[in-house]
Amino acid sequence: MSEVAERARETDAEAARERLFRLGAAALTDAELLGLLWEPGPRDGGRQEGAAQVLEGSGLKSLAREDAVALSARPGLGPSRAIQLVVALELARRARRSEEPRPRLCNARQIHAYLEPTLGALRREVFHVLCFNARNVLVHDARVAEGTMNMCPVDPREVFSAALASRATAIVLAHNHPSGDPEPSAQDIALTRQLAAAACLLGIKLLDHLVVGDTGYVSLMERRLLPDDEDGRRRWGVAGRGS
Repeated sequence: MSEVAERARETDAEAARERLFRLGAAALTDAELLGLLWEPGPRDGGRQEGAAQVLEGSGLKSLAREDAVALSARPGLGPSRAIQLVVALELARRARRSEEPRPRLCNARQIHAYLEPTLGALRREVFHVLCFNARNVLVHDARVAEGTMNMCPVDPREVFSAALASRATAIVLAHNHPSGDPEPSAQDIALTRQLAAAACLLGIKLLDHLVVGDTGYVSLMERRLLPDDEDGRRRWGVAGRGS
């Protein structure tokens, strides 16, 4: 890199840093934030690769779906930058999670807010079982299956092993759609009904099944796609009534 180009790059970085301190990180563009994250970054052929090149043709959400191996193969990245990006994104996800280790979750909206940082930017389907006590306090969040981009085989034994081990009185099922569309498939609905029948036999209440996508979520309970419970309608537990 020539001395003039190097000086210009440093000037741009200093201006971005000054604006970050004065106006906050939200005032910077995606490219500026990445440039600061990677500054000073690795060199390729004597030239600092620009963050704008990395973002060209994709956005941050697309980068967030990649693992370190895939990111390191992108032009302008490499292993060091890929690791920095993965670490930054993971820290951001963890910062959005509930600080309460045993949160009380009383409806589908709260369940989605709890799950979205974990399920919102994955490239493959995963299936979670959220286990609750009688007061809607989350006692265990178990990932019981991982699949591909469009399917996730679920073993009912794994689902109820997690529920029984935590002595749960109720569970919520949840999985993501990497396509971004949270609309449940016919297979999702069939699996839910199968698991609802098994839960009934075990004396465990199935409160809901959430499908999480980029545009939000779908609650099968709110869609009335869950089998009715013993009093003819499915509802949240005692602590969740009226929430």
